[in-house]
Amino acid sequence: MPFWGREPAEERLLWCRDSRLASRVATAVGGARVLELESGWCLIGPAAGLADETVAGLADEHTSYGLAGVDGRLPAAERYLYALASAVQLSGLADRIGMDQTPLVAQTKLLDYFFALRSRHTIVFQPIIELSSLEVAEWECLLRPRMPMLPQSVTAIVDAAIATGRSVELDEFVVKTILARARKVRSPVAGRPLRLAVNLTPASLLDPRFDAAVIAARVRDAGLLTRQVTLECTEQQAIPDVEPLRRRVRQLRRAGFGVSVDDAGAGYSSFALIAALRPSTIKIDRQIVWGVAHDVAKRALVEAFVSFASRIGARLVAEGIERRADLEALVAAGVGHGQGYLLGRPAEEPETTRRSRAMAAVRAARASWIRRGETAA
Repeated sequence: MPFWGREPAEERLLWCRDSRLASRVATAVGGARVLELESGWCLIGPAAGLADETVAGLADEHTSYGLAGVDGRLPAAERYLYALASAVQLSGLADRIGMDQTPLVAQTKLLDYFFALRSRHTIVFQPIIELSSLEVAEWECLLRPRMPMLPQSVTAIVDAAIATGRSVELDEFVVKTILARARKVRSPVAGRPLRLAVNLTPASLLDPRFDAAVIAARVRDAGLLTRQVTLECTEQQAIPDVEPLRRRVRQLRRAGFGVSVDDAGAGYSSFALIAALRPSTIKIDRQIVWGVAHDVAKRALVEAFVSFASRIGARLVAEGIERRADLEALVAAGVGHGQGYLLGRPAEEPETTRRSRAMAAVRAARASWIRRGETAA
C-alpha cells in the first residue's frame, strides 16, 4: 500500500523497490532523475509531476513506496539525503533494509551513490610551492566528487568511508583514479618531472593492498617513478598502535616514496606521532595557518614546527595560505613550502603558481626578517 509525505516543496523524491513502478513514473513525469540504489529505486522530480495521485495511479495495489518533499531550505549536500531517508521511512520498509539505523545507513547509502557514479568523479591538481624560489615542488592530487543529486565535499565522503569501515575501499579507488589521470598529464615545467602527492588514511597504509611493493608496481605501471610520489597520511583516524605504521612508513621510504603527515597540529597528529614516523614532509594544518600573522600563539606553534622539522630532516609545508599577511609571517618564521589559494588553486591540469602576487608577499617577508635581524644585532 502507498505511503507519502505531504511537505510543500518544489521537488519531491520517490523511493520504491519495484523497478516497474520506477519505470512507469519516470516515463510519466517529465524531467525526473532516476538513480538505482542497492536498496531500491530513487526518483527526483518536480513536485507537481510527482503528485500523490499520479504515483498512486501508476502503482500496483500491493506496491509499497514512499514520497517525500525535498526541503530546499537545507544545504544542497543534505536535502536529498534527508528526503531519501524520509521516503524510505514513509514506505514502511525501513526495518527490512536497515534504514532504521539512520546515521550509519545514511553514510552507507552515500558511499553506494558515490561508487555508483565512479566514472564521473575527477582529479584536480593543486601546487605545493617552494617559497624561496616560488617554483612548484609537487602537485597534490585532490578528488572532486561529481554527485548531481546529492552534492558532497570530499571530506564528507572520507568521513562516511571511515565511519562505515570502507576507507581502504575508497583509497584504493582514489589511487587508481589518480594514477589513471597521471598517465595523461605532463609537468608544465620543462625539464622537471611531475611530482604528485596522494592522500591515504592510516588504515590504508597498513592494508596489504598498499604494501610498498604493491603500490610501487602500480606507480611504475602508470609511467612514474616512486620518487615522484609522496603518500600523505591523513589524520581522520586515531592510531592506537603506531609501531605497525612506523614499519610500513620505513618500507615505503626504502622503496623511494616520500611520506607526509597531513594536517599536523590538528586532530590526532602530534609531535610524538611525527617523531615516531619520521616522515619526509610535515604539513601544518590550515587552521593554524589562517590568521597566523596576527596570532602570537599560532606563530609560536609554527616556529616550533620549523625547529622540529629541521631537527628530523623533514620538509615543512604550510597549508591553506590565502592571505598575504599570513604568507609573510610564515616566510619570516622559516617555513620553506606553502600551499593555498594565494599560491595556486586546484586545476584540472598541473599549473604553476600565481607568481606575481606571491613574490610580492615573499619579498616583503624577507625584508621584514632582515630588518628584525639587523635590529637584534
